[in-house]
Amino acid sequence: MKHILGIAGAGIILTLRLSAGDDLSWPEFRGPRGDGTSGSTGLPLNWSPAENVKWRTLVHGKAWSSPVVFGNQIWATTATEDGQELSAICLDLVSGKVVRDIKLFEVEKPQFAHKFNSHGSPTPAIEAGRVYIAFGSPGIACLDTGTGRVVWERRDFVCNHYRGAGSSPILSGGLLFLDFDGSDHQFIVALDKNTGKTVWRKERSIDYKDLAPDGKPESEGDWRKAFATCQVASLDGGLTLLSQGAKAFYAYVPSTGEELWRIEERTSHSGGTRPVVGQGLVFFPSGWSQGQTLAIRPGKKGDVLDVNSATNGAGGLAVAWRSKRATPKKPSLTLVGDLLFGIEDGGVATCWEAKTGDVVWNERLGGNYSASPLAAEGRLYCFSEEGKTVVLAAGREFKKLAENSLDEGFMASPAVSGKALILRTKTHFYRIEK
Repeated sequence: MKHILGIAGAGIILTLRLSAGDDLSWPEFRGPRGDGTSGSTGLPLNWSPAENVKWRTLVHGKAWSSPVVFGNQIWATTATEDGQELSAICLDLVSGKVVRDIKLFEVEKPQFAHKFNSHGSPTPAIEAGRVYIAFGSPGIACLDTGTGRVVWERRDFVCNHYRGAGSSPILSGGLLFLDFDGSDHQFIVALDKNTGKTVWRKERSIDYKDLAPDGKPESEGDWRKAFATCQVASLDGGLTLLSQGAKAFYAYVPSTGEELWRIEERTSHSGGTRPVVGQGLVFFPSGWSQGQTLAIRPGKKGDVLDVNSATNGAGGLAVAWRSKRATPKKPSLTLVGDLLFGIEDGGVATCWEAKTGDVVWNERLGGNYSASPLAAEGRLYCFSEEGKTVVLAAGREFKKLAENSLDEGFMASPAVSGKALILRTKTHFYRIEK
């Protein structure tokens, strides 16, 4: 793989990993660019249980983590439904055989996880020789991918995930970043990837006083927590760590954790997606309750903006546009050129002009969606909880190219390796390839 800086425009460049053709590795949640786009060609358009399935492998437990791929290995997590046993699994890319099944942590008194969530929802991060497995507060571990040996582990982070953990770790510049936004503590950490030691820890700066607008004490935990995964991008020539917490979206210096600017959104909560960057803007859904899709023009150091205020305030930080129509809560957004795509949890797909927020099209696909879409070869793949995959043209005209079905349903987002889709349903892993 060659690493280059890809164009994002208007002072923002997102660090990209591109190859001459295919994405052979899928190293973290939403892939090598962290945005659900793939440079692969020749991916299948049609499949069924009897068509274009290279292999299908049953995996024990209940877990919604997405697969990551490096070399001939696929890694993911799994957990018992009660959360008492937390494991890492490795499948052979060619055969689909489970080659490692490693119980990492035993938890005597697991935290509560909502039935819609799992105790193994965060997606691993992988690189040559190492895979980084996270379950949130119950444990984080680095494994040697050749031997399965535990290189280091951490079990000392205190955070009540309230509905279960969801934030996935990411790698950048020798650091492993992970969000912790619970009902009791809200912070982000950077760990030395080689040792697991804390390089910095930054508490969220927003004031959590009087959080629940509905006035119900039992809902206050929801208004304090988030499930989102962070992103490192190059903004105005400098690397910036973008991280969505509860009630606010933050920009930090990756090497030190210094807060640069933040966007406050006090009418929503529990953000659960990974931001995307391009066209001079940062895009993300604000979360549950009165959630909205936001396009933010990044600011300078010290800027603070309330997105629901009458004015944009001082400094460069600004809301370029917003949309309250068909805003996703769990599936992340996908940027393809000058078009932004979203699939709302209830199955409504929307295409916006990325720079202006003008709706290009808005159509109901049917079904329910938690997995984030995949964009490749001018297509948008949307994976439903019922097992349906709708393939759309990623363009200005709404066009359904195919509709495929597998029996078990999707909660995890897809991965790509070369010309193959690596899919995780609620019970099985698949390699889908022509």
